[in-house]
Amino acid sequence: MATYLGADVGKAEVVVAVHGQPGVTVVANARPALREWARRLPAGSWLGVEATGVYHRELVAAAQAAGHTVYLLNPRDVRHYARAMGRRAKTDRVDAQLIARYVAQEHTALRPYVAPTATQAAIAALLERRHAVVKDQGSLRQALCDLPAGISAGRRVQREFTTLLAQPDARLDQLAQAEPPLAALRQRLRTTPGIGPLSSLALANLLSRYNFQRSDALIAFVGYDPRADDSGQHHGRRRLSKRGPAEIRRLLYAAAMAAARTKTWRPLYQQHRQRGLSATEAIISLARRLARIAFALARTGATFDQARVSLACAKP
Repeated sequence: MATYLGADVGKAEVVVAVHGQPGVTVVANARPALREWARRLPAGSWLGVEATGVYHRELVAAAQAAGHTVYLLNPRDVRHYARAMGRRAKTDRVDAQLIARYVAQEHTALRPYVAPTATQAAIAALLERRHAVVKDQGSLRQALCDLPAGISAGRRVQREFTTLLAQPDARLDQLAQAEPPLAALRQRLRTTPGIGPLSSLALANLLSRYNFQRSDALIAFVGYDPRADDSGQHHGRRRLSKRGPAEIRRLLYAAAMAAARTKTWRPLYQQHRQRGLSATEAIISLARRLARIAFALARTGATFDQARVSLACAKP
């Protein structure tokens, strides 16, 4: 019989509930205590825990090391589930019991958490930090435009940021080269027009971590899947779910913008525009196309084939 557990994670302690059992267990949020607790659980337990930044990491590592299945849950999903269940109170005990119930009822629709390797985690974190620097660069450049001598000051700032960004870029290259399969996949992805150094690394890092069975699963994971809004005779406008890693979604969009200017993908972009899609919608459609190609290259070990573009463009 499966054992479903829910954990409410705090900085100092973890409150754990077992679905169908009264009471909770409180465990210190420290590696030795968590490992001992995880070792005593029934074999093959299923544990749900909300993503909390850093505090959940030791718990997840201990549970996975003991052979248990872990679901890292979106706090927003758990919050909506609590409202649907009519929960009026919010305590560590109530939250743990609610998460245990959520896992017991919904585990077939959840994706088990796949822990990244040290290299994969470092690449993802560095890509996020690099983007933060780029955002600050854009904000500062716009602010300087309204100042006297803003153009010359903006150029100096641009040079400084270019020098600054060279450091994380070099480190990203080093991290990629540290894992030859990741570096090889990144190189194959870069044969696709539009996919550049950063987008290829982000996609290679994602595809080497998760074993997506279909390209649709990849599209949904990064949040580029259209969300239906239909009821009876009402057919609402489709909107992107925007679930999953926002940085990969952004890099895919940037890659699609670059691809739309290439000889390879410009006809498809123009075809979307002629069908009545807005520029943004056409770029998003192209971003999905690039993601599907990345999935195919990762699965087959091939490189981009220009001769098959016309066939790919014909796919709805």
